[in-house]
Amino acid sequence: MLAIKNGKIITVTKGTIENGTVLIENGKITAVGADIAIPEGCEVIDATGKWVTPGFVDSHSHVSVETMPHARGESVDLNETTSPNTGYIRALDALNPKDAGIVRGRQGGITTSLTIPGSANICCGTGIAFKHKDGATVFDIMIEGTEQMKFALGENPKGTYGGRNVMPKTRMGNGAILREVLFNAKVYSDALAEWEKDNSKARPKPDFKLEALVPVVRGEMKARIHAHRSDDIVTAVRIAEEFNLDYALEHVTEGHFIQEFLKEKDVFLTLGPLFSSPSKSELFNQIPENAAILSGLGLKICITMDGSGQVGMLPLNVGRAIAYGLDEQIAFEAVTINPATLLGLADRIGSIEVGKDADMAIFSGHPFCSMSRCEKTIIDGEVYDNLAK
Repeated sequence: MLAIKNGKIITVTKGTIENGTVLIENGKITAVGADIAIPEGCEVIDATGKWVTPGFVDSHSHVSVETMPHARGESVDLNETTSPNTGYIRALDALNPKDAGIVRGRQGGITTSLTIPGSANICCGTGIAFKHKDGATVFDIMIEGTEQMKFALGENPKGTYGGRNVMPKTRMGNGAILREVLFNAKVYSDALAEWEKDNSKARPKPDFKLEALVPVVRGEMKARIHAHRSDDIVTAVRIAEEFNLDYALEHVTEGHFIQEFLKEKDVFLTLGPLFSSPSKSELFNQIPENAAILSGLGLKICITMDGSGQVGMLPLNVGRAIAYGLDEQIAFEAVTINPATLLGLADRIGSIEVGKDADMAIFSGHPFCSMSRCEKTIIDGEVYDNLAK
């Protein structure tokens, strides 16, 4: 059994406990409160003067598929740039438990991430959630049943294929291919459903590419749609509604231009990176107040660093968003319970509550302050000392 005592406990869902105690046994939280008796023989971490938070959750990561370390010019596993539709590829097949990004994330207090393929293609493939813990194989870190499908609009697919003078070369091409992919998947899914109801009918010819999209068009797998520019955001929503997808939006850099539209649609958003350089034109209208503005509409937001090498910098990104108006409670929710909800894991992670996985981080000061350090990260009850050499 493990006890964390005398810390400022940010439960996220049940308030803040000053000088509180958390008890952990068999990888689960067994008690949380201000007056918790610590059993004899219990291992104790004294968190006096420190902040204890739920482990942070990054709902849009490229850890491992972006491959760390890698040589300059090396072809990393992030994008399978051979077809605008690669919905059948899986980030799981590139998830390396020894990737350096897993440790870097853990050193920033991140305990769970969804790693997904990049945004070079219209239909990019499935991501999967994993724990930032040590493991010998992917089976030691992956969280089964958390697959989500990545799609992308905007400059990335245009630039990837337009330079080869093949479709998509324009935003019109982006939209057309997305509709074609979903249309074909829906036709295949409907035919498969008829066969599932009546096996006396001929089974549709197996199609490996479309098979991966069947749960998406049936609303059984969430679609995560990359869109920065406001018109791309609207296109993403329009097509998602056309095919009745269960969807969420990624980045939403120009969301502040279409506040009423997003409020009406009540879309779940993953924002970030919030403070990057304008490396492409669709980032020129990035503003530091975007997270505050969109969350102020009542929209659920998550915040991500959207990468691998910089994943441990997530707390600093959140801190700057607070400096530009983001409410502190919403900031904590944006890296804990909200992404846990988006990943379908809110019953296990995202807050410090009895019965949940013992995933926590202990910070020397305010977690979102640049002068604080994440001293210890706890995943499934196992303590990682981030200060150890």
